[in-house]
Amino acid sequence: MKSAIRITEVGPRDGLQNEKATISLEAKVAFINALSATGVQEIEAGAFVSPKAIPQLADSEEVFSRIERKPGVIYSALVPNEKGMERAIFGRADKIAVFTAASETFNQKNINAGIKESIERFEPVIRQAKAMKMPVRGYVSAAFHCPYEGPVAPQKVLGVALELLALGADEVSLGDTIGRANPDETRRLLDLVLKEIPKKKIVLHFHDTYGMAIANALAAYQEYQMVGFDSSAGGLGGCPYAQGAAGNVATEDLLYALSSLGAKIPASIEAVAGAAGALIPFLGHALYSRAAGRAKGQTFPS
Repeated sequence: MKSAIRITEVGPRDGLQNEKATISLEAKVAFINALSATGVQEIEAGAFVSPKAIPQLADSEEVFSRIERKPGVIYSALVPNEKGMERAIFGRADKIAVFTAASETFNQKNINAGIKESIERFEPVIRQAKAMKMPVRGYVSAAFHCPYEGPVAPQKVLGVALELLALGADEVSLGDTIGRANPDETRRLLDLVLKEIPKKKIVLHFHDTYGMAIANALAAYQEYQMVGFDSSAGGLGGCPYAQGAAGNVATEDLLYALSSLGAKIPASIEAVAGAAGALIPFLGHALYSRAAGRAKGQTFPS
């Protein structure tokens, strides 16, 4: 039986946050609306963070107010604190995500707080979300390598993930933030994490800096039957706090790779590539995916 893949499309948030060109409100809304029609189950549509921290996402409230919401699609947002939570509620986000890291140094550079302090900040946010029956995701960045500390021990990742789940997070996304992980490291982390956390609560978030994202995802799917993945249409993305980090694994490439192994994919490869392609005039550069330039006029598995 084919395993059903669950995709969280992070292009509108993680994909656009590192773009140098300012993407207009209208282009963002059109991008999300196009993604809504592809079949992906969740779209991370923005972030309610300080405009000074991430100027590209300063208009997230307007984005949430203008998008055409498709029934069955979850529209989520990144939330750093209680003020961000207020904005997320006002914007009618369906789900929120809080974020920390498995590396102390990375967390300090990213949000100016240690891991313990960042998790303490989340407590009232998650409590409020739970009271409102709003699903919560916890991001664990630098889950494999840190640009400042080097390789990160799987035990540290597990510890942070368990803390987030204990606070009330419904799932945790383990991120290869700088894209240096390889399949052996993916196996080592999953061997440990899956002993204590059900796989349905784990999402994998690979970046493609060294071209290993697909290999990591396929190892996780084939050997551990992992089905939850984050990806970004067109391979857009990067991290402002991790110099040299490339974009997320491209949604269309991930869908193609997983479908080639017999997985049941939720979205149209052609539609995802088309949604990303419409952004090219605003980006000022080509997309980073391999399938994007080959999708037009071709038939792909589903």
